[in-house]
Amino acid sequence: MRRENQSSMSEFIILGLPFWPEQQSMFLTLFLGMYLTTVLGNLLIILLIRLDSHLHTPMYFFPSHLAFTDVSFSSVTVPKMLMNMHTKYKSIPCAGCISQTYFFILFAALDSFLITSMACDRYVAICHPLHYTTIMSQRVCVMLVAGSWLITCACALLHTLLLAQQSFCADHTVPHFFCDLDALLKLSCSDTSLNQLLIFIVGIATIVLPFLGILVSYGHIGATIVQAPSTQGIGKALSTCGSHLSVVTLYYGAIIGLYFLPLSNNTNDNNIIASLMYTVVTPMLNPFIYSLRNKDMKGALKKLLSKKTYSSKRYLPFF
Repeated sequence: MRRENQSSMSEFIILGLPFWPEQQSMFLTLFLGMYLTTVLGNLLIILLIRLDSHLHTPMYFFPSHLAFTDVSFSSVTVPKMLMNMHTKYKSIPCAGCISQTYFFILFAALDSFLITSMACDRYVAICHPLHYTTIMSQRVCVMLVAGSWLITCACALLHTLLLAQQSFCADHTVPHFFCDLDALLKLSCSDTSLNQLLIFIVGIATIVLPFLGILVSYGHIGATIVQAPSTQGIGKALSTCGSHLSVVTLYYGAIIGLYFLPLSNNTNDNNIIASLMYTVVTPMLNPFIYSLRNKDMKGALKKLLSKKTYSSKRYLPFF
């Protein structure tokens, strides 16, 4: 097969979602609605935490960063996917494809670290409440977020630098709705063993180990909750933990299933649908699961809405 160096390549062709042409309009509307929900929901969380001084605590420090990361994560892939569905123009410049891969890896790994930090925060708050303010100090929270950014930036940079060294075959058609690293490596005519090794090592560090840490944290939280004397408190806490774990399992399960435990009978269409689960669905669910169901967040929202209502009535002109 003819080899073509990446430096001479101008673009990739993104095939997009595996839907029939007559279904495009329906799914375009659906995914546009989901994307707008993701952006508005997460921006609302950032706004509420920023405006309400009562929410300037470690408990809401991580959700605000998670909200920013979710907006960024969805914005890396979804707008381009929607544009492709609307215009039928499916090409993407080579530099744009590599950039998309970089930011996709960056925000996917950052999402993982922030969810893990939130699980640790909840573990300390519930299992060691007397030492919470000491353990989860502002300095520790800032260090956790800063460390997450540094590690994920380094991991994404390593992946993209190795990807940029690859030579691709004549077929530049990516059978996906974004520039997925694994899909791009399958188009390479070069040896990808080092890339695959890096995917495995980085995946263990940024996905598998955090997922296990979250499960352990929630296991300890569950054990502590069960020992609580209040039956009503147990039911409410278990409901909250259950909803958290369901979203966590959806996010990590899809990624681990795709990149670490791929089934031999898995079709490309199944892989794309699984990718939609953690790139579109979970960023949309996170603000509702982690923050907007919270009593303090609801109070901050009511306070904001009451201020807006009061202001509008105050300046309402008389006729």
